[in-house]
Amino acid sequence: MSTKLFKIIGAVLCSILLFGETAVAQIDIGDLGGQGDSTSTCFNTVFTSIPFLRINPDGRTGGMGDVGLATAPDPASMYHNASKLAFAQKRMGLSLTYTPWLRELVNDIYIAYLSGYRKIGDNQTIGLSLRYFSLGNISFTDFSGQSMGEYRPNEFGLDLAYSRKLSDYLGIGVTLKYVRSDLAKGQRTGANNIIKAAQAVAGDVSLYYQNPDLELFGNEAKLAFGVAVTNIGNKVSYTEDKDRDFIPINLGLGASLTANFDDYNKLMIAADVNKLLVPTPDASIDPEDPNYPRNRNLLSGMFGSFGDAPGGFKEEMQELMYSFGAEYWYNEQFAVRLGHFNEHRCKGNRKYLTLGLGLRYSVFGLNFSYIVPTSNQRNPLDNTLRFSLTFDFEDAE
Repeated sequence: MSTKLFKIIGAVLCSILLFGETAVAQIDIGDLGGQGDSTSTCFNTVFTSIPFLRINPDGRTGGMGDVGLATAPDPASMYHNASKLAFAQKRMGLSLTYTPWLRELVNDIYIAYLSGYRKIGDNQTIGLSLRYFSLGNISFTDFSGQSMGEYRPNEFGLDLAYSRKLSDYLGIGVTLKYVRSDLAKGQRTGANNIIKAAQAVAGDVSLYYQNPDLELFGNEAKLAFGVAVTNIGNKVSYTEDKDRDFIPINLGLGASLTANFDDYNKLMIAADVNKLLVPTPDASIDPEDPNYPRNRNLLSGMFGSFGDAPGGFKEEMQELMYSFGAEYWYNEQFAVRLGHFNEHRCKGNRKYLTLGLGLRYSVFGLNFSYIVPTSNQRNPLDNTLRFSLTFDFEDAE
């Protein structure tokens, strides 16, 4: 590789991180209602049921700050944007990911993710995925400390997707999913209130646009955009109570730019913006009031989420989550990835740097990602690893 190319790649990777920090600084528009700079004075996180639906289970995009709405399609594309599958280069693909989760706190929680696709003609693709989240082993006790047995809470989701090209540049995708969350089935929260498994039926709608016929500094380039509304589904409850909570309905917008410097060197940079389409908590409203965020219906909660924050427009902007990432491929066999994820300090304060590696040989691929500790304050996501195996198959003809 030439010295000039090394400089170009280094400059772009540095720009990704600097742009990510700058963008966050620009939208960090203060606390709610001017109560000071302390996180504790402005903390107003948007909570949902079954939050594992928003945990990225993919080893490749996990190394790029969790970007994935407009990245190149692969067997794990269903999580971010199923419409990309229509543009997959191979006839069939399969991905298996294992993620030990929150290892800074416990050692028996993990996420397993199996996904794949099959093209049915030149313009149509179907996809299928299964997510399983094991929350380890929990020992239940009564008020006197007597053992009530052990339980292994878990959650899983089954997704079926259909993607179709509308043209050589534009594709659309729809996904139907079933989700079941079993956290403490059979336990009691009161005299007659028994905990049950929460279940939801949901769907995704997504679009993907790509223009692979561009030039950048005399080199072949591709520009892509993606948008997806995911987890549009019913509210759920873990008990027989009438109160139900929203699942993590999400709107995501993403863009990527890929440059082919020559036959061996390729670089992609990408950015995503995400927002939960879920009502923001408001302590000034009585929980029994029909207008209380939790009590709204599905459509009212989704569309109202763009303007219901107690702190007004400032707080709405704080609910945006930003991902920035870069991926360099050498000879389509070896990849290096870098990324950054940022969430406002008043909305969860998740901020982390990610690194990733990829290897590809024939039909086989291996992806590895790592969340790098970036502060002295302990973060339960620090040192999180993801391992993905992928298989890409040509047409069997």
